[in-house]
Amino acid sequence: MLTAKANYLADHYGYDISIITCVQQNSSSNTFPLSSKVKQINISIPYYFQYKYKYPKRIWVKIKMYRRLQRTITNTIREINPDIIIGVCHYKANIVSSIKCKAMIIIECHEIRSFTLSGVHQHRSFFSKLYMHYYRNLYFRTIEKKADAIVTLTEGDKLLWKKAKRVEVIPNFSTIAVNQLSDCEAKRVIAVGRLEKEKGFERLLEAWKPIVHKHPDWKLDIFGEGTLREKLESYIQENGLSNVMIHQRTTDISSEYQHSSICVMTSFCEGFALVLLEALKHGVPCVAFDCPYGPRNIIKDNNCGFLVEDGNIELLTDKICTLIEDSKLRSRFSEAAINQAKGFNEDVIMEMWNSLFKTLIQQKRK
Repeated sequence: MLTAKANYLADHYGYDISIITCVQQNSSSNTFPLSSKVKQINISIPYYFQYKYKYPKRIWVKIKMYRRLQRTITNTIREINPDIIIGVCHYKANIVSSIKCKAMIIIECHEIRSFTLSGVHQHRSFFSKLYMHYYRNLYFRTIEKKADAIVTLTEGDKLLWKKAKRVEVIPNFSTIAVNQLSDCEAKRVIAVGRLEKEKGFERLLEAWKPIVHKHPDWKLDIFGEGTLREKLESYIQENGLSNVMIHQRTTDISSEYQHSSICVMTSFCEGFALVLLEALKHGVPCVAFDCPYGPRNIIKDNNCGFLVEDGNIELLTDKICTLIEDSKLRSRFSEAAINQAKGFNEDVIMEMWNSLFKTLIQQKRK
């Protein structure tokens, strides 16, 4: 998304864009190509070196790296002298918000506020958890007090930033190229995502168990990689889910959507749920848990798919079966899916960013 937005702003609106990466080394290449009009600056601070050391030395290294990172980012920003600074995701957003310069500062949230830095409490001592609780609260207060605007992906997340100066909702868009739409005739359900706890694939497999016996000619294909692969594969074998297969991440996911008739998402939380948007663009109806906060902003219930009460496994199974058993309903949902996806067109979303920039620049001049 960072690459797509930067390229669009430079190529279509003529913005002078510079991207500063903090830990990326100059020798490493980008996964997605940047426009020749976009400058990239790798300040290459080895911030995570702190974890090579044990306490108390780790604390000293952490402080040293933090100060170096703060100083280098600030000096780099001052050299560029931009009109607008965007802190992408939560990484060091408190540092970005606190930079003393003339630029208007935006913090762009790609995950739900309530889950930001939530993992820092895991596997820590009591005093360490206490410190991280204090740090997390200070982190949010700093952003809300000093950032000129916060951009969230959903209305639900926007409501959590109650003390911010300004909060705007600007969703993501999908850059995936659609060469062919799904005809929704293939007896195949697809799920895509990281094989991690928050993506809820265990819930999906539990919901699929009755479907194995009811519709043995249909199959479920999961695409993704992560730490839960072995656990999920063991669950599949132990429960006799013969029509379920876990595939490695693919660079041609579009082809997989083309040959699928239903897309399912069972996450515990989603910042935006880009997978659902990709599926809709291919005309694939979606079934998803109504988790915080992404799916409800993309799926129109009983229109281009089904939103299911979060955690209701039995109802999820029922809705998947409803689509499996009704080809006409799949066809109707497919048409609605394509129309729904148009609301997240790249031109529409980037004009929202352009309008925000213009508003902030006017505010700065006043």
